[in-house]
Amino acid sequence: MTDFRPLVLLVEDEPQMRRFMRATLTSHGYRLLEAGTSAEALMLASTHNPELLLLDLGLPDGDGIDLTRRIREWGRMPVIVISARGREDDKVAALDAGADDYLTKPFGVNELLARMRVALRHAAAGVTSSGVQTIEIGELRIDLVRREVRKGGQDVHLTPIEYKLLVLLAQNAGKVLTHQHILKEVWGPAYANQPHYVRVHMAELRKKIEANPARPKWLVTEPGVGYRLRDRSADDAGA
Repeated sequence: MTDFRPLVLLVEDEPQMRRFMRATLTSHGYRLLEAGTSAEALMLASTHNPELLLLDLGLPDGDGIDLTRRIREWGRMPVIVISARGREDDKVAALDAGADDYLTKPFGVNELLARMRVALRHAAAGVTSSGVQTIEIGELRIDLVRREVRKGGQDVHLTPIEYKLLVLLAQNAGKVLTHQHILKEVWGPAYANQPHYVRVHMAELRKKIEANPARPKWLVTEPGVGYRLRDRSADDAGA
């Protein structure tokens, strides 16, 4: 069964806090990855492409602000800093580095959960420059908030990877996306040299989206380069 619960990466080196956060987040419907160091966090962020990062600033092998800057070189997922550092300078530095929010320890669970919901909602609403929450192309309707896809009024059941792939193409309808760009955005930068991942999942996505997957109308191959999703003005020619 497909699991669409948001995937959160918790970066925290204190065992007691990690146990508390694990119990809190999993009981409220989140999937969780855990890292105790900056190096481990970078590895998990690049290989699992989480939808939200919860980040402590004081890590044994580096500062969380530096980690935020490194992640922002390629990642767009929301970052919420959770730290005992309450000085304004620390908050400004974290936000300037690319964090989306800052919560000072100790904090209330309800406040944390509310800020996570806001960050995820803003990420979903901000996937297009106009803040559109649904994308409609031909018979396809993609609800970015509910993470639902419908074709001709019927639900289309996608895996999480298929959904991410379709949303990325829909966000850039009419544009050619290279294999490397797709791999970085959907799977993470660690998979930039694995183009067969895209081919396999594109074939499965076409089976669910296209009337004739062998002659796709919407999910078009650009030989040797990548793929594009035809925009609404595209003609009916096949790929």
